[in-house]
Amino acid sequence: MASFIIEGGKRLEGEVVISGSKNASLPIIAASILSGKKTTLYNVPDIHDTQVTIKILKYLGCKVKKTNGKIEIDTRYIKRNDVPDYLMREMRSTVILAGALIGRFKDASFSYPGGCDIGARPIDLHLKALRELGVDIQEEHGYIKCSADKIVGGNIHLDFPSVGATENAMLAAVCAEGFTTITNAAREPEIVDLGNFLNCMGAKVRGMGGSVIKIEGVSKLHGAEYTIMPDRIVAATYLAASAITGGEICLKNVNPRDMGAMLHVLLDMGVQLRIEKDKIIQKAPKKLESIHIVRTMPYPGFPTDIQSPFMALATVARGTSVFIENIFENRFQHIDELTRMGADIKVEGRSAVVRGVNALQGANVVARELRGGAALVVAALAANGTTTISGTEFIDRGYENIEKYLLECGAKIRRE
Repeated sequence: MASFIIEGGKRLEGEVVISGSKNASLPIIAASILSGKKTTLYNVPDIHDTQVTIKILKYLGCKVKKTNGKIEIDTRYIKRNDVPDYLMREMRSTVILAGALIGRFKDASFSYPGGCDIGARPIDLHLKALRELGVDIQEEHGYIKCSADKIVGGNIHLDFPSVGATENAMLAAVCAEGFTTITNAAREPEIVDLGNFLNCMGAKVRGMGGSVIKIEGVSKLHGAEYTIMPDRIVAATYLAASAITGGEICLKNVNPRDMGAMLHVLLDMGVQLRIEKDKIIQKAPKKLESIHIVRTMPYPGFPTDIQSPFMALATVARGTSVFIENIFENRFQHIDELTRMGADIKVEGRSAVVRGVNALQGANVVARELRGGAALVVAALAANGTTTISGTEFIDRGYENIEKYLLECGAKIRRE
């Protein structure tokens, strides 16, 4: 197993070009199945999760060519509609393939998905949405088998604005007969990106970014070329990495409009921000201010995905910060590791009270999930001495060449 070795105390300065979004890439790659044609995607991050999705497409029979952030997908020769258990277990987002396979073939078979252990992430909302479109679902021996004579538009109400369930419903409904309405839909920018891509293939989707999405089914789709949106969570992670070192950083290829809640928290902590159309320039103070309270919420609220890296910031801020995790009940796994580094954090249920300390200390720590691993990297950059972070495979799920970008900004980090 690989580890990151980080010598803390180096001020981060420089430029980072932000990669394409993980959370947008995965459903868009899956959506390419629907066209039965050739699709070209740009700005696709070269991370573990996109690599697994491409493996699944190849297993299904797709031809995939990947070069420097560009992926060409030919879905004309798909010969299977099942996803094997060993690939489903690789990550949570594999379940998105269900909507795409059902939308094209009206038939799909898969097991329960895996991914980071950050709490219960049941797929009941996904299955409920598919049933509203006329899909028969049978669960046998850990496998889920979906079939339908035809997909018929319907009224889908989500009890919670689940991103994955919204995406699955969209994928299954774009080629359905008639109209589909999804109410209490997720509003995340990645949903907008998926809808825009589907429309590029000839779908008729509107309302993305709002709580009601309306879809008029079409008989067929065509291939398309599309550029994936920037990754707002990766962007915020690099802002946190620079801020904790009192540094100055320029992010390029970002969409600041998608990052409002995160940028407001950084401003409250005392950083200076200059916002341009596709650029963020941040200058951090020598000592950050505490955050009064942060509550993770569905978009446009504060994202659960950035809670842990921002908690790392709070460990060395002046005063006390409070974090309330409302999305995943097991997303505090990084806290024990931050405590090993000298952080003062007390947890009660879904709340964490963080009292800033003068400095963190290097230690041997373990990344147990993707964003918690990023938090440990952020903390290690400011710690006295050397930190060894094992479990880099989790970090690689969502960050492309994180050590390369940090090195270019002045960090002392290596992978062993």
